Amino acid sequence: MLDSNQTLEKLVMPQGGQGNIAPSPALELKDIKPLLEIPDNSYYIYWGLIIFGVILAVAILFFVVKKYLEIRRENLARKYLAQLHSIDWQNAKESAYKATHYARLLATDDRRKELFEQLAPMLDRYKYKKEVDSVDEDTLKQFNLYVQVADESV
Repeated sequence: MLDSNQTLEKLVMPQGGQGNIAPSPALELKDIKPLLEIPDNSYYIYWGLIIFGVILAVAILFFVVKKYLEIRRENLARKYLAQLHSIDWQNAKESAYKATHYARLLATDDRRKELFEQLAPMLDRYKYKKEVDSVDEDTLKQFNLYVQVADESV
């Protein structure tokens, strides 16, 4: 049995009796090495980009919804203020309920809360009775002050 180097020498070496020529180093077979593991991070980059994209989309969606709700809240405040402006004080009981409801909805900052706390007991006199008198001047002045402050801040 011949090994692979001797077989190669017979194939490559000339047959004319020149068997004592040493084979060139380029003709020697070298061992075949196994395949190398090439580090591949594309899997992690792929999922990282997907997670980043999802987080970015959620953040954008959050700020868009937040802005929409702020605009809607401002529009609601304007509607509440318009309802306060349209109160007809001829029917004192219905007007007191309506004024209390919309004034409470508009009382979001400290100044309006303070004015509402002063206005609410004045309006309570007209709410829980069958027959009520017409609204007095002090209550109307306090209500107009509240509407003016609410008008400035909205």
